[in-house]
Amino acid sequence: MNDVIILGAGPAGMTAAIYCARKQLNVKVLTTDVGGQTLWSGGIENYLGFDYIKGSDLVDKFEKHLKNFKVDMVYKTAATIVDSRDGWAVEDGDGHKHQAHTIIIATGKSPRQLGVSGEDKFRGRGVTYCATCDAPLFAGSDVAVVGGGNSGVEAALQLADIAAKVYLIESDPELTADEVLEDKVYDHKNVEVLTGTTVTGIDGDILLESLDINADGRPRRLAVTGVFVEIGLTPNSAIVKGLVKLNETGEIVVDRSGRTSRPGIFAAGDVTDEPAKQIIIAAGDGARAALTAYDYLLYLV
Repeated sequence: MNDVIILGAGPAGMTAAIYCARKQLNVKVLTTDVGGQTLWSGGIENYLGFDYIKGSDLVDKFEKHLKNFKVDMVYKTAATIVDSRDGWAVEDGDGHKHQAHTIIIATGKSPRQLGVSGEDKFRGRGVTYCATCDAPLFAGSDVAVVGGGNSGVEAALQLADIAAKVYLIESDPELTADEVLEDKVYDHKNVEVLTGTTVTGIDGDILLESLDINADGRPRRLAVTGVFVEIGLTPNSAIVKGLVKLNETGEIVVDRSGRTSRPGIFAAGDVTDEPAKQIIIAAGDGARAALTAYDYLLYLV
């Protein structure tokens, strides 16, 4: 029987694991990868202690740090969570059961992808899914934002003050963002709004160099070095649907200490309803959830 099982090994999950291990808890982590969305960031300039670091390099540092502690890493998908004697049982994709007194859900979110050729090849080499993370890396460049909802228009507004030229691409006939945001984006002379437009491909050599689009049936190639995909994120919360309270978008509802609606289950990072989705905030959430789980265990066992 573990004290804690952590689902996910992004910044929230790995930080939670380190804090649990430092409290001498018996901790197990179930994950299919290490790093989460951090791996999707080409470069990071807003993580304390690093003027600039690649997302993959930051994940390497997280992983090396984690290896200093006694943490049982299980590289499998968590399939179900059920009540068990003295706690919870997590069944993995191979049918093995892992038991613990508490669980920390840190499964993050998955960006919705365009699903076009070149997207996977240039991820982290021009294709990005976080304007807040990566916009400063494209100062003075020509870029495109795909998505005309609030997140896409907000990304375009961020980039308008950084990039030389911003193409804002929306497949619907009109933008779907709040009117106040739309008015602001149309005020920027370096933003070209392309509605009724779909992305058909992404191309380049080592780094991204162009974006292929279809505007009202006419093909066009945009010479850009960055493509910001802002068509939404999906919380990886299916495993706890019906078990803990979720909000209308599927995020896990937590209190300020990382508690969910179910005693013994905690959550941290982007899978929660924490409004600011940032690496440093996810790490802090993981630490907080671990400390709250520790306090819970003091009275349980």
